[in-house]
Amino acid sequence: MVFWILISFVALAMTTLLGLVLLRAHSVGEPPAAYDLRVYRQQLSDVDKDLLRGVINESDAQRVRTEISRRILAADAQLQKQSTGNTQPKGFSRLTVLLTAALLIGGTLATYAVLGAPGYVDMGLASRIEAADQYAQSRPNQAEAESKVPALPSPDLEPGYEELVAQLRQTAGERPDDAQGQALLAQHEANLGNFVAAYQAKENYIRIMSGDIVAQDFGEQAELMIMAAGGYVSPEAEELLDGTLTLDPRNGPARYYYGLLQGQLNRPDIAFKVWADTLRQGPKGAPWINGIEAQIAEMAFRAGVDYTPIAPPAAPGAAAPALAGPSAEDLSAAQELTVDERQEMIRGMVSRLSDRLATEGGSAPEWAQLIGALGVLGERDRAQAIYTEAKTRFSTDAEALAGLEAAAKQAGLTP
Repeated sequence: MVFWILISFVALAMTTLLGLVLLRAHSVGEPPAAYDLRVYRQQLSDVDKDLLRGVINESDAQRVRTEISRRILAADAQLQKQSTGNTQPKGFSRLTVLLTAALLIGGTLATYAVLGAPGYVDMGLASRIEAADQYAQSRPNQAEAESKVPALPSPDLEPGYEELVAQLRQTAGERPDDAQGQALLAQHEANLGNFVAAYQAKENYIRIMSGDIVAQDFGEQAELMIMAAGGYVSPEAEELLDGTLTLDPRNGPARYYYGLLQGQLNRPDIAFKVWADTLRQGPKGAPWINGIEAQIAEMAFRAGVDYTPIAPPAAPGAAAPALAGPSAEDLSAAQELTVDERQEMIRGMVSRLSDRLATEGGSAPEWAQLIGALGVLGERDRAQAIYTEAKTRFSTDAEALAGLEAAAKQAGLTP
């Protein structure tokens, strides 16, 4: 309602300004002939002054007076025909003002009624968060979501595969307590696109195992339920994701689907943070990393974040990229610099490395390199802050922590 009032006042103000211009221009003022008369009389006076100064002679002055007098007579004759200047019709001016008002005010309101959101209440940050929480409590459950998913096309299968799966169903039905059979059934039902049957079999597997399971089992069931619901994360799937992340906070697929859930709950701010942290944890090329990279820019836009692409680190065991350092050209150029200039060049390299790690993330050796470089520069407080952040990022990687600790010791941060 506030927005309606605002745009109405703006349209009314514009109409008032245009109306004043039209109504004040009703009378043009004195006719052009009156102005011409004043000019010609001034010219006659100037002729007399020029004659007294000797600028022109008497014959030229007389000829100029004659010409000006002729023009004065013509202008006076024209003035007699026009007591006042041209005027605009009063009725037409008022009609124009009314039509302008109708066009601006009516057109503005009509355009907003078509393109805007009439009746939509003002939504501040607190209101949007509250609305998201309310939707989270009242959104459709798994069964409701599945009922709205259209039938999937039949996948291309090898001859006889469906018969083998049918035999597996029969065997699994005859052995309801066979965990291995339920696990196989879940896998092959998913291959056929029967995601409902697949997550039900996975649920049976978890029940049979009676707690002797890993976080991945909950995550796989959640993923099958999400696929069965056409990509929608239901409350039931959310509960499984919570269980997965409780057991394994770094589980990549669960983090991907948790971010997807927050986006569906109109909390893109949470979704972006979860996905950005997941990208920094990697590994590059993982299916969930590819999914995040394809969608995070849009999620950042919804969250109002100026997104800079994040490069996921490579998987453990992959060839590590060479650490950033001075090139051969840099080393050659450094030989010709003064001590202060060399120090400034080193600070520039360290600053670039620090900015890249802060925005894009990086490997543990790169963080260790930054800690060591800051120690050499004597910036121990900054090195300590980087060391603290790096330990948080690699808290579950014992090898990375060992490298960071060695760099901190070399920088004089630890005894």
